[in-house]
Amino acid sequence: MTVEQTIRKYRLLPVIEIDESSQIYGLADALLAGGLPVAEITLRTPAALKAIEALTAAQSGITVGAGTVSTVGQVDAVVDAGARFVISPGINPAVVERCLELGMPVFPGVCTPTDIELAIALGLDTVKFFPAEASGGVAMLSALVGPYGDLNFIPTGGISPDNLQAYLIMPNVLACGGSWMVPRHLIQQLAFDEIAKLTAKAVMLAKTKPAEAEAA
Repeated sequence: MTVEQTIRKYRLLPVIEIDESSQIYGLADALLAGGLPVAEITLRTPAALKAIEALTAAQSGITVGAGTVSTVGQVDAVVDAGARFVISPGINPAVVERCLELGMPVFPGVCTPTDIELAIALGLDTVKFFPAEASGGVAMLSALVGPYGDLNFIPTGGISPDNLQAYLIMPNVLACGGSWMVPRHLIQQLAFDEIAKLTAKAVMLAKTKPAEAEAA
């Protein structure tokens, strides 16, 4: 199964900020217990690269990617660490081109037609819509999908259980990224049982149609 197929299957991409690489083992167990074997570890903390490397070496069964990748040097570093995909907050042609050169799936952030035109020119068919809610949310994404119906989107930024389904019912949405099921404070507290519960609820919500959720 390709990275994109895996993300499409689970429709959720947990966005992880980790402060100690050793925390990744308990977190991986929590994600698996919750039914979500995919993760984006962001390069927002010094422990991120070691966490990616540790999770890859552990062969946990989780498809792990690197987020907040904004330089070519970071691309090389996360590839060496074992990341399976790259996500960027914006669209940097040098970053995208390096990923493509290495055969690494890359999902750069876009929020305007100009961004999308650049992504298409670089040969991409899947992008991150970021920051989703701050950029106009579902209404803005709906407007963008009109002229760019062949593109897939991964909305991230402000996604929560309250608006998740509104994004997921859109045909061009591959998955949604978010941190509500893996909050940083719970990782710091090693509260992995609670993270497993939050993850399981998120997985169930992603599988539930809006009408069914309201009835429940």
